Amino acid sequence: MSYLTIMGSMRRFLLTKLVAWKESPNRKPLILQGARQVGKTTLLHQFGKEYFSQVHTFNFEENLALGELFSVNLDPMHLIRELRFFQEKDIDIDRDLIIFDEIQTCPRALTCLKYFQEKMPNLAICAAGSLLGVYLAPVSFPVGKVDILHLYPMSFEEFLLAQEDHKSLEVIRNFSETLTDIPRFAHDHLWQQLKYYLIVGGLPEVVSAFIELKDNVFVAFQKVREKQKTLITTYLADIAKHSGPINAMHIARIFESVPAQLSRSQDGSAHKYIFKGSVPGIDRYSKLVGALDWLEKAGLTIKVSIVNSGQLPFSAYAEDNVFKLYLFDVGLLGSMSQITPKMILDYDWGSYKGFFVENFVAQAFLTGGKEKLYCWQEKTAEVEFLHEKDGCAIPIEVKSGWIKQAKSVKIFSDKYHSPYYVLFNANHPSLQERVKRYPLYLAERVFNIC
Repeated sequence: MSYLTIMGSMRRFLLTKLVAWKESPNRKPLILQGARQVGKTTLLHQFGKEYFSQVHTFNFEENLALGELFSVNLDPMHLIRELRFFQEKDIDIDRDLIIFDEIQTCPRALTCLKYFQEKMPNLAICAAGSLLGVYLAPVSFPVGKVDILHLYPMSFEEFLLAQEDHKSLEVIRNFSETLTDIPRFAHDHLWQQLKYYLIVGGLPEVVSAFIELKDNVFVAFQKVREKQKTLITTYLADIAKHSGPINAMHIARIFESVPAQLSRSQDGSAHKYIFKGSVPGIDRYSKLVGALDWLEKAGLTIKVSIVNSGQLPFSAYAEDNVFKLYLFDVGLLGSMSQITPKMILDYDWGSYKGFFVENFVAQAFLTGGKEKLYCWQEKTAEVEFLHEKDGCAIPIEVKSGWIKQAKSVKIFSDKYHSPYYVLFNANHPSLQERVKRYPLYLAERVFNIC
């Protein structure tokens, strides 16, 4: 199967939400956000091809002259006439899909979505932007006039689907509080697939390269690392191009420093972000907050706030300058950390194990629907993630190996009266009244289970 064929055939779970949006009687123009290279445009084209008569794509970054159409009149009927002439092709407002790509390049195009919602609600219009949060102030955003979805890198489950590994996907999806058995062979296969995913990550271009060559995994992983290095260079170039000249160096240094920050601790777990040393001569949050915010809004990092209490709401105990910082894609993290594919396949990573799987779990939680991530630290005790359920705080600890006991989550649950705690590791699932142990490959689904 060729690279282009694989790219075109990969299914994303967000397609289901796009279809629900299309069928909604209260549909508004849709904005699809996400970091560069996560597959936003490909997904929208696939959606349009399968569910609409025609797709009309207008890329504001590729054709700057396109923005001039929005400079004077934002009336929808006027704009549709202009767009028809611009592409020399008719647009059926009742049957076609319009895609505004890289819409952050033209703020007035974003503003016009408000008028499409008010005056032409029958038109299906989607906008995609990689740097919307970076470029646009709150006053530019048509609040209340658009629907918003976020696309992340491909999840582990999407990675399985891309390989047409339907049996493994079925095992994961059938897992529940009442159906907890996972056959030994299935568990071993899923664990092997998870190690593949930790090497490859979820960027569609990298996943496609792996699938194309996976009959020879040695060659496939060589190609994977080549693709990842190229993408890292691309992201650094984007930083230089799209950030201010003063902040560009700071942003790039923080992005490149994330692996070193994560691997600082001797026990292998990720610890609080340290400002000193990230950028030469700067050791204060106030001097780096702009660069940190840029990376988070661009979708290139995952910020996990550290709280010192298990009381709810977690946000009341979070401080802006106390947090952990992960990369948005675990495959890129492995490449930037120079963790070789063989080390991952052998599961012999030394002190890298802890923070590496924590990064994977953070990604899985975002994909699984968590909008904001928190962890807990008090004295020497630390819990990697917190989850609120039915007004209770649930501690979640992540172990890279086969450890079955976790001291910190027990301390937390005893102190804050959690009904149970969660432990991720490499073992088979084991669900008891006070402790629920899950294999790491179930991380994306855990909030549907526990």
